[in-house]
Parts: sequence; structure tokens; C-alpha cells
Amino acid sequence: MDRPQSYRFHQGERVLPFADAEYEARLTKLRATMVAEGVDACVFTSMHNIAYYSGFLYCSFGRPYALVVTADANVTFSAGIDAAQPWRRGYGDNVTYTDWQRNNYWRAIQSVTGSGKTIGYEGDHISLAQKALLDEFLSPKSSKDIAPATMIQRMHKSKAEIDLIRAGANVADVGGYAIKDAIKAGVREIDVAMAGRDAMELEIAKRFPDAEYRDTWVWFQSGINTDGAHNPVTSRKLERGDILSLNTFPMISGYYTALERTLFVEEVDPASLKIWEANVAAHEYGMSLLQPGASCAEVTEKINTFFAERDLLQYRTFGYGHSFGVLSHYYGREAGLELREDIDTVLEPGMVISMEPMLTIADGQPGAGGYREHDILVITEDGNDNITGYPYGPDFNVVG
Repeated sequence: MDRPQSYRFHQGERVLPFADAEYEARLTKLRATMVAEGVDACVFTSMHNIAYYSGFLYCSFGRPYALVVTADANVTFSAGIDAAQPWRRGYGDNVTYTDWQRNNYWRAIQSVTGSGKTIGYEGDHISLAQKALLDEFLSPKSSKDIAPATMIQRMHKSKAEIDLIRAGANVADVGGYAIKDAIKAGVREIDVAMAGRDAMELEIAKRFPDAEYRDTWVWFQSGINTDGAHNPVTSRKLERGDILSLNTFPMISGYYTALERTLFVEEVDPASLKIWEANVAAHEYGMSLLQPGASCAEVTEKINTFFAERDLLQYRTFGYGHSFGVLSHYYGREAGLELREDIDTVLEPGMVISMEPMLTIADGQPGAGGYREHDILVITEDGNDNITGYPYGPDFNVVG
């Protein structure tokens, strides 16, 4: 049998998160950057950039995937195990590489890029081993890290992206209300988390009947488990007076949104209430600072001062917010748009960013636990638009 190194297998109807014009607009901006940088072909290997420029969100499972963009082509490369799904869910051409022979992946890519060209790659994603294979099979004249430029492009959202992110924020609120309804003393964290996740997945399916459904999740923590923002769910049973951390994360076609809230079971003690109210005040102050023309570092320093004046800055555990778009807890990050001291990016209309101050008080101390509020804001021409709807603070979130 003559077994090919690669082939095209296209069947079914194409279904994409956005209209063709959206992808063409993204590719046009990318190609302008390629011309400015002197890049002949980009070889994208990350989930976030492949999804951003093609719509296809791959499942690696140990196999490499790619999107190649040249002046006149955009082609995804996928493994045979996926059959035609990458073509149905991607914009542009798709080539399937086979595993009959090692490195058919790179042979397929070379058939589009050619040899001796200037290749753009993602320095923050491609491994040393794969970069060596890129050099071996593509024999580039030179290579250039294109990841920083693509991150800047992704930070500026189109109207279509903002509409999808807004829908995601609405779904996150649905999960929040489902979680609130499930909270009571004696219930396990995992049971509450599943209630929120199920509600969000049903809501996504209602709003986006043609989408793929995967990766939506909840982190719901109680008591000492609230000390970290990314602590996983456990089977701990809720107790009266527990501090709770509600975190809903709907995923829609690779786009991540979030809702995060502090709650208490049935009652909140005076020491905890004082810390909670201070964090809420910082949250409200921080949201007022998210204006076009403000830099991430400036916003961060002002909130630092707010906490320092209340002798709380030492309890801060991370930055105050980050960008939204094609990202997830296991892929992608627009690190140039984070509210930290070392980020000097200036906020511009069309950017989407969270405000999420968090204070962690050590176990055994008055007010022990992790306090965090989180809203998503779209930067506008003259301010911001808060697209999160679930209420924050003690008046609504002492529950059970």
C-alpha cells in the first residue's frame, strides 16, 4: 500500500465562531505585520494563535498542530486522528499529516512554506526540540519571534469578539446564580461546583447551538481552600460561617470569561466583614481607574496605595486584573495587558480587562481566608463598560 505523508480530507459543513470577514480582517492585520517584520511565512503552534487566526481549537494529546500563514495562504495542519473536524471548524485550507513516517508534520508544513524563507514562530510556545526540527526541515534563511506582535493584535478586540465576550460574561452570571442557589451548610464543594458548571453548559448550548462544548469549568472553594485563586475543587463540606470563593469560567469557542465572588455561609463575623468590605472598596476604586489613557502600572500603583493606607497591602497575592479573549487556564495569555507594576501598557478602547483585587489572610488569624471580587470591563472611548452582572458584596452574598 502506498501510504502518503499528508493528504486533504474535507467533509461536512463548515461552522465557525465568527464570519469569514472577521478572519480575513485578522489575517490582513497579521500580513501587514509580516511585511513590516520581513517575515515570509508564520508557523503558529499554540492553541491560542491557531484558534485566533483560523477558529480551530485543537486537542493535542501529544501530537503537534500548526497554522501556516503566508502572503496568499492560510493552512491548518492536523493529525489523522481528527479526520475532517479541523477543516469543518477552521477558516482556510487544512492538511492532514500521517504518522506512518516520523516528522511528516514538518514535511507537510514545508510543502506550504517552502525552504530558505524568513519564518515567524512563537518563541513563547514552540519547544527547543520542535524549533530544531523547524530549522532542519524548513532550512529558513532566518527566523523571527512573531509572538509579541500577535499578542498586541489579540489585545485589541473587534466588535464581534466583544459581543462573544459579553455573551460569555452573561453565561458566567448564570453559573454564579446556580452556585448561590446550591450553597448550604453540609453540601460538598464538588456538588456546588457541578451545579454551576451544568447551568453554564446548558446556557452556552442554548445561546450557541452550533458550537462545540468543552472546557467550561468551576472552581468553588471554602474555608482554608480559598487562600489561593486557582485552588482546585475538593469534597470538603461547607460549614456555617465559612468564607467561600465562587469562580465560574465558561469557555465558548476558545474564548474565556469569568465571574469571581466572595461569599459566606449564613453569617459573616466582624473581622471577616471588615476585610471583605475593604476589598470591595478596592474593587470599586479599581474599576473607576480603568480608563483609556491609563497605564497598567499606574492603575496598579494607585490600588497599592489604597491598600497600603489601610494596612492591607501585605495581604495582596497577585496583580489586579488581566486581558480577556482567546485564552484559558492551560493555554494562552495576553501578558502585555495585566495590572501589575512591571506592565506599562496603556489602556485603549477595544481592550477587555478584569478588575480582581484579592487579599489572603492566613489561617488562624482574624478574618482568615481569601477575598476576591472580579468584574470584566470593556474599555470605551470615554471610560469603560462593565459587562458582569452578578452582584458583589455582603448584602447579596451571605447565603445558605
